[in-house]
Amino acid sequence: MGKLTTKFHSASTFYHRFLTLVRPTRLSSLATQNEMSPTLGPDLAPSPSLAPYNRPVLSSNRSSTSSLHSGSDNVTGSSPAYSTSSVSIPFDDGDVDVVKVEGLRHSNVRLEARRFKTAPFMGQLLDILRTIRAPSWTNPAITADAVSIQKVSGSMTNAVFFVSCPSVPSTSILLLRIYGPSSGSLISRPRELQTLHVLSSRYRIGPRVYGTFENGRVEEYFDATTLTAADLRDEKVSAWIGARMAELHGVDIKAVEPTVSEDIDWMIAVTRNIQSWLGYAREVLALPTAPDAVSRGLDLDLFAQEWERYMDWVRGQERHDGVSRRVFAHNDTQYGNLLRLKSLRPGMPEHRQIIVVDFEYAALNPAALDIANHFHEWTANYHDDAPHVLRPALYPSPEQRRNFYSSYLRHLAPGVSSANSHMDLDQEMAKLEREVQAWSPASHAMWTVWGIVQAREIVEGKDKDPEFDYLGYAQCRMDSFRREIRALGIGCTP
Repeated sequence: MGKLTTKFHSASTFYHRFLTLVRPTRLSSLATQNEMSPTLGPDLAPSPSLAPYNRPVLSSNRSSTSSLHSGSDNVTGSSPAYSTSSVSIPFDDGDVDVVKVEGLRHSNVRLEARRFKTAPFMGQLLDILRTIRAPSWTNPAITADAVSIQKVSGSMTNAVFFVSCPSVPSTSILLLRIYGPSSGSLISRPRELQTLHVLSSRYRIGPRVYGTFENGRVEEYFDATTLTAADLRDEKVSAWIGARMAELHGVDIKAVEPTVSEDIDWMIAVTRNIQSWLGYAREVLALPTAPDAVSRGLDLDLFAQEWERYMDWVRGQERHDGVSRRVFAHNDTQYGNLLRLKSLRPGMPEHRQIIVVDFEYAALNPAALDIANHFHEWTANYHDDAPHVLRPALYPSPEQRRNFYSSYLRHLAPGVSSANSHMDLDQEMAKLEREVQAWSPASHAMWTVWGIVQAREIVEGKDKDPEFDYLGYAQCRMDSFRREIRALGIGCTP
């Protein structure tokens, strides 16, 4: 899902569409879901050949409440709005822990996001870019009054900007991210930064981080478009995503998480997240302002019992059928976290035009869980009238899953998959399908707890105009979790 939504769209022909996410949000009533999740539908039937399947591209509603603001927020040093007074935008510049990582240059400057239209801000920003030696920004011809800054998004979590210098054409566009006060309950900034740095510097995956400052970082800008909900259903695009996921799953786990073990008994991220978030979720539902009906409907005591029984079942399945590989997983490959480059360097494989962004939740998990989570994102549309509701009827069909599996397996590192013939590939796909079905409920479980934690400010009354129904989303995910474990034969009683 691209949780904590901030979508980057470009505001002019100069700034191209780019998006890293915070979930777009809107309160609306929870739609009832009576359909059985297709995850637990028919197994894939072996096919004598693996000819491509032509899937229709669906239309989509591109409107979003999180779209880029108007050009009035595009500021240069000579702009009439360029003054020493702060502007009223929803950025909280409270205390934020300094986040550094070995191998990245760091500036000791702290930026105030709410003052992004002021002369002091521009001067500090240029100091940062020179200190970290951002590509093409050490040119002495670049002055503070020539810098142009475009506000892309603003929230309690991040303020994001495009930075350029139109008067010096050779200057590259940069992405500036200023952290908001971190709750520490869902995201570890130091860990996220370490992950981004290792993935981009060693594996050329995701945006390059050029450097950090006291309360933020400077990243690579991609001339790309963000995928849409309809794009996920395109046969070729889906195959590209499968290939890119296989490459990510080939990353050396210990390169990004040196302390972990690939042993089956190691606590995987989904287990760790649910255990660590469940206490925060209980606090939210225990608030005096939490609706009684919602608290009863979510029933975290029952959920905790169901989760333990489900995990016991999964462990039994893996002892009997074999373990789904533990990999470095993205865990949030929804369409808003996937970019498509507008041009590809000559000689590069087609699938490399897909860029994966937002590694806030990336961690050690079963490969099948990462795939299952992506398939559930096919059922979401964060730009329609009920963005919190999943629609199981949109879950990929057996043919669409086969297309994804085939590309995924063919792009795994040598020795990881035995798929070297059509028969072998069919067997590999059937095995992967069983693993995906087994781990599918875990995706719903994790985002259930996440949704409750995210709802805290709404429940407390601090967010007077919420754009996303986090509790409705949590209930939707909870219902899906319970429906799927029942289909697996796992009851809610011992």
